[in-house]
Amino acid sequence: MPVQPTARLSRNDLADLNAFRVVERLRSFTKAALELGVTTSALSHAIRNLETRLGVRLLNRTSRTVSPTDAGASLARRLNIGFQEIGEALEEISQIRGRPAGRLRLNVLSDGARLLIARHLPTFLYRYPEVEVEISVDDRMVDIVAEGFDAGIRFGGTVPEDLVAVKLGNALKWVAVASPTYLHHRPMPTTPDDLRAHACIQMRTGQGIIYKWEFERAGERRVIEVAGQVCVSETALAIELALAGAGIAYCLEARVAHHLRDGQLRVLLPDWSPTEPAMYLYYPGHRRIPQGLRELIDLLKEEIAKEPFNEI
Repeated sequence: MPVQPTARLSRNDLADLNAFRVVERLRSFTKAALELGVTTSALSHAIRNLETRLGVRLLNRTSRTVSPTDAGASLARRLNIGFQEIGEALEEISQIRGRPAGRLRLNVLSDGARLLIARHLPTFLYRYPEVEVEISVDDRMVDIVAEGFDAGIRFGGTVPEDLVAVKLGNALKWVAVASPTYLHHRPMPTTPDDLRAHACIQMRTGQGIIYKWEFERAGERRVIEVAGQVCVSETALAIELALAGAGIAYCLEARVAHHLRDGQLRVLLPDWSPTEPAMYLYYPGHRRIPQGLRELIDLLKEEIAKEPFNEI
């Protein structure tokens, strides 16, 4: 029996198949368009053209949801295997060339973005000019596999146990800080409970809850539900409000180190400042590590080790 010739794929076919794969994974045209760097309308048009060429509907669409048809789910499973093989083949070529190339997608919490990525990514980009890096700064706990990220950076206690985690630096110190202006007409707190009578800048975490401030001294641990007139969702704004005298902020000491040196902020309750787990870079271990990620890990560890007291 003669062997049927394999259908020849054009460049557009491959692009549209990859686009379909991303839409099916994210279950959203909007999110997929952002990841692919195209408009939502262009992406929708590409998928419809693909369905027309194949002669079968791949996605069920409503005004609120996107889900694969049986044919679409089957195709997506096969495509994921195929595109993974393509990626691994390209990585092998890159290794032969002796330098990484390609694109890395990272999901990083805001503290990691400011203390690690902003400091050290320029060195990485200079050293590996053929690697493109896309960074999503997000304090929500994101499923990096489902969202299509190659790696994430989070605090040690929040990294999922089924992922490979690489420690970056030492344990981190958390402090309550306020400006001299704020403290001028207010009593200096001497215990964590005194903060209940102060204007504290509350922080809503990526999980949607208002963070309770933690303090520790000589083995005694206190968790304080502070009160305040303002609640924010990012550390940078909390620090700026503290600098302006609007209240007391709670953050990593490293985020305000230069403000402390300049006297713009003061640490309150320094004997109660706790240390918490370091930041970790993490990635799925069930698949081949993406091009450039090993080099990024090595560079971050190398650069952090050079910092005073190996602190970030």
